[in-house]
Amino acid sequence: MRREPLDEGLRWLQQAEEDLRWARHLASEGGYHIACFLAQQVGEKALKGFLYARGEAIVLGHSVGALCEKAARHLAEFHAKRDAWAPLDGFYVATRYPNGLPDGIPAKTYNSKTALDAVELAEDIVGTVRRLIRAE
Repeated sequence: MRREPLDEGLRWLQQAEEDLRWARHLASEGGYHIACFLAQQVGEKALKGFLYARGEAIVLGHSVGALCEKAARHLAEFHAKRDAWAPLDGFYVATRYPNGLPDGIPAKTYNSKTALDAVELAEDIVGTVRRLIRAE
């Protein structure tokens, strides 16, 4: 049985909020590369939650920027956010695989500032989506 759109959207948002909690923890404890990856995942899940809440049946893709563009078809507010949030897409592969970087490994490449900045972007996405979903 298929869930109601709002229920499905809130389910995705709830997972994004849980992942955000862990991204914050990792950013504060030195797991910088994983915090950056989770921040990207948080943004992706929150935006998918918005799209599901708006009635989309299947939401494919992993790009925060592309998902933001899809969300902007429903609410223009997302156009203004796209450029700020899209840098999270840079963490999708490079934070997980050594061959995603020219030298070194992700665990030795990312730092506290990068992780905290990524988490801050994820927080902005979650807060925006939470506000817009709850306003429906």
